[in-house]
Amino acid sequence: MSGEPVKRDPYAALRFRDFRLLFAGRFVAQIGEMMVSIAVGWELYERTGDALALGLVGLVQILPVMLLSVPGGYVADRYNRKWITLISQLVLVVCSLGLMLISLNNGSLPVLYGLLAVIGAARAFNNPAESALTPQTVPPEYYFSAATWSSSIWQLSAILGPALGGFIIAGTGSAAWVYLINALAGLVLVVTLLLLQSKQRDYATDTETPWQSVRAGFRFLKGSQVILGSITLDMFAVLFGGATFLLPVFAKDILNTDAVGLGILRAAPSVGAILMALVVSRRPPFSRAGQTLLWAVAGFGVATIIFGLSTSFWLSAAMLFTLGALDNISVIIRHTLVLTHTPDAMRGRVNAVNSIFIGASNELGGFESGVAAALLGPVGAVVFGGFGTLAVVALMARYVPKLRDYGTLGS
Repeated sequence: MSGEPVKRDPYAALRFRDFRLLFAGRFVAQIGEMMVSIAVGWELYERTGDALALGLVGLVQILPVMLLSVPGGYVADRYNRKWITLISQLVLVVCSLGLMLISLNNGSLPVLYGLLAVIGAARAFNNPAESALTPQTVPPEYYFSAATWSSSIWQLSAILGPALGGFIIAGTGSAAWVYLINALAGLVLVVTLLLLQSKQRDYATDTETPWQSVRAGFRFLKGSQVILGSITLDMFAVLFGGATFLLPVFAKDILNTDAVGLGILRAAPSVGAILMALVVSRRPPFSRAGQTLLWAVAGFGVATIIFGLSTSFWLSAAMLFTLGALDNISVIIRHTLVLTHTPDAMRGRVNAVNSIFIGASNELGGFESGVAAALLGPVGAVVFGGFGTLAVVALMARYVPKLRDYGTLGS
């Protein structure tokens, strides 16, 4: 009982020095990454006027992630995770400086795409290693708090990054400054990594081949209903719940709003997620986490359907706010389950699979929404996606009982 008041402390994870450092470094670096996502799209469209050029941005970055995340997970479980993350960040810094030079000189677009591909490859190694650093900065009883704060900074950076990037481009007339600031942001994370004092270990044995190590990771995931079920549920929720991909269509053709209205709609999910994270951080870990996860994703599906049918701007904004809030519950529970139930020696490989699932679902979700909109219209596409989400929840509740019946997070 003596530990219960500590678990209710909303700032529990932040009371650990190494987590604060990692938290701060990630926040700055993620803002920089979000700024670049805006800058690349703006610059490419300014130079080409071709929507296909924008579509290639996602493609050249997701392919390396899909191909290299599993090797990246193996490396994260074989070598020092802090140094893998640090080296990956330095590669990202160099690539950002390269983008700055291309921007200043109207350089080669193939080289620009090549740099974006290298960025994707660096993230394939960075993400599994960086994700595996969190449990080395806080004790297990604080994983719930760490997951809550980690999701909060991602959502906040998703709001601040694009806004700052847009202001900088508007003020300077060039994307070059955005790339420079992103490089500096990456160096902030490098410095915080160097300051970490957590001990690092290498887990894979010298007799274990890379293929054996990767197979061991997949065998572990296959045998863990709780982890695989939560990752799969989140993947299909993102895949089917593609309302945000079609926001420009809804804003213009259905809700009859302008660019300001579109900005409000885009910000609503992140605002909902941040506020939910603040609420969750002040309460004890969910006592019926499995049911809470299923209900949150089901609510996500219902909110998606209502958004699709709505012709009221403020009802649509409220549903997007709700989507973000419920999705944040799902993210916090999933992250906590992965942190709690993954052996430290497997964290890199499990996080690599998680990165592939979530990355693929984001890209495929946009594709699914586009195809469904072409066949069913935007309203039909979003409503279909909402019902698809509900169907996945029903299947998971029926066939993954260990996830459905899971009790208190962290137990």
